[in-house]
Amino acid sequence: MARIAGIDLPKGKRGVIGLTYIHGIGSSRASYILKSANVSEDKKVQDWSDSDIAGIRELIGQEFKVEGELRSEVQTNIKRLMDIGCYRGLRHRKGLPLRGQRTKNNARTRKGKKKTMANKKKAPK
Repeated sequence: MARIAGIDLPKGKRGVIGLTYIHGIGSSRASYILKSANVSEDKKVQDWSDSDIAGIRELIGQEFKVEGELRSEVQTNIKRLMDIGCYRGLRHRKGLPLRGQRTKNNARTRKGKKKTMANKKKAPK
């Protein structure tokens, strides 16, 4: 089993797809890593040799921020935005979308589950 950056890569998948299970590595970075480490993209993770795994692990450690280090950097950036009180920081603080999306109808991902408001009583005729 290949364990890179604290993540167990799925054995039955191709190398390019398996590397994308690591936070911070997408498909283009995965293909770049495999090309630099001289490993075929079509080779499955279970077929990697120990030297292949060591080369990939070393390359990722040297060139990229992944997993915990990347997550902590992102959280630090968000905290900085909130501390300086810029628009994006305020939107983070309120739990609303940051990038200009409308919030009247949608934005349920950021706003959370719908909170029903009590309606006013209709006046009798």
